[in-house]
Amino acid sequence: MNLSSYIDHTLLKADASAGEIEKLCREAMEHEFMSVCVNGSRVELAAACLEGSNVKLACVVGFPLGAMDLDVKRYETEVAIDQGASEIDMVLNIGRLKEGDLKYVVREIRDVVEAADERPVKVIIETALLSREQKILACQLVVDGEAAFIKTSTGFSTAGATIEDVRLLREQVGPKMGVKAAGGIRDLQTALAMIEAGATRLGTSSGVALLRGQQSETAY
Repeated sequence: MNLSSYIDHTLLKADASAGEIEKLCREAMEHEFMSVCVNGSRVELAAACLEGSNVKLACVVGFPLGAMDLDVKRYETEVAIDQGASEIDMVLNIGRLKEGDLKYVVREIRDVVEAADERPVKVIIETALLSREQKILACQLVVDGEAAFIKTSTGFSTAGATIEDVRLLREQVGPKMGVKAAGGIRDLQTALAMIEAGATRLGTSSGVALLRGQQSETAY
């Protein structure tokens, strides 16, 4: 298994410096990760660092709460694409989902998908805040919104990805849609379990450590 191809090398903390973003990009290129994932104000810098490489550039939108107006998410997406983002990780409006305003939720997903202009959109549903029934409903809305991926978590809520949630999302969205597990993936065993459960991407700030763990295992 080429673990590198699953990893979205991620740095989203509020105090991330330009030097840390540059390091993130260097590591992603060195280890041939699928993408780096950054906040909107760092897209231009990351795009410059990654120029000429095969590493994709993902930008978060509506992060981390998802509670802003849908027009704001659309605008964030447009700016990120203009500045060089090749993927968008948007946070679903969880409050609207939980109160049953489903038309609003689908509309905001579709608006971001449209603004992304054929770039893949990953929709973060924050599984830790949802019941099983709400997770299933969220899957249906993400499919209806024509996003490319459903994603478990921001990593900034009460909990991150679980194997059970990844398995549930995969069962609900079928084999064709991407499933991204994110939040709390810090060791090789957890990463491999997420992939086995159905994840096609792993959002983690521990990508280098995961690869070292895999290399250590195969060295014996």
